[in-house]
Amino acid sequence: MIIHSHSLIAFLKQCRENGLGGFSQVIIPRLSLKNSTDSFFSSQFPPETYHLDGYRPVDPLRLLFYFPREQVFPAAANSGKRLIVGVKACDLKALLLLDKALMGPDFVDPNYRYWRENSIIVSSDCTAIAPTCHCTLVGGQPFATRGFDLNLTRIGDEYLLSTGSPVGEELLNLIRSQAELRSPTEEDRKRIQNQQNQMIERLQEQNRPYERTINAARLREAPLEKWLRDAKPCIGCGGCTNICPTCYCLILNDESKGTDFVKVRSTDSCQWHGYARVAGGASPRPKMVERFRNRYLCKFDYMPSNFDELGCTGCGRCTEVCAAEIDFREVLRAALSQTQADSVNN
Repeated sequence: MIIHSHSLIAFLKQCRENGLGGFSQVIIPRLSLKNSTDSFFSSQFPPETYHLDGYRPVDPLRLLFYFPREQVFPAAANSGKRLIVGVKACDLKALLLLDKALMGPDFVDPNYRYWRENSIIVSSDCTAIAPTCHCTLVGGQPFATRGFDLNLTRIGDEYLLSTGSPVGEELLNLIRSQAELRSPTEEDRKRIQNQQNQMIERLQEQNRPYERTINAARLREAPLEKWLRDAKPCIGCGGCTNICPTCYCLILNDESKGTDFVKVRSTDSCQWHGYARVAGGASPRPKMVERFRNRYLCKFDYMPSNFDELGCTGCGRCTEVCAAEIDFREVLRAALSQTQADSVNN
């Protein structure tokens, strides 16, 4: 079904301000005050700042499900149902990996599961790309194909509403009760297909210099000299892992007082010097180059092995935030090119 953009905004306003649909919180990307193209997930802002199109927000969707700091025992009292709108395909792909890591057969994070069960996700197609976006290099597309409840595809001043789950069907019925909808025409479908093809072509053209001819699973074979060179500018700030949509490393702190037993989970980073250091002071990766290399192997070796999903979704946030201006795409391309060259020479 197709809805006019004004009607959709009015519906979201009703959900947020009047609790329509039983939502206690509505979270939508809002435009940055400093940059007219960047956006941030937020629940407190006027409807005129809603940003459903463009490219992915600066902050990853993960932060809405797996908080940077959170009390895990006793579990925090959570309540209410959330509507999260404007999610992009790269973040959805990350959430599917986190589901396997945090709600798998061997371990379930109760806080993460709570938010997954009480959040409805409305995704939206990308209508622009950031300079660091590269989802097409890792098997993705600039529009969602799975993992959403309802998806929005922009067509001029309207949106095509596509359902992806029974919950999405219920949400569509709620929208239908509040707004006038129409059925898509063949012309609408052709226009959408052309838009999606154009976005893919733009991404492919932007990332042509970073294309790889060898499988990233062979990253382990890259020589140490290569990693030493690329890791040299890194200052170990951890910005890349903290903004990555699939990183979930944690440190568990005992914050008990008196008879109150309290455990608090905080975000950790494999790029920090003290990461995984044990009580005796030993560290499994004491050198920066070892930690630097580990992040790439985690995304293209460890995570695919453990979850059958690539740990990189191509969002490009790590490159965008890097204080040393290290381009994730170039490091990966160069490592695999060196691996291929060494194979030919041997």
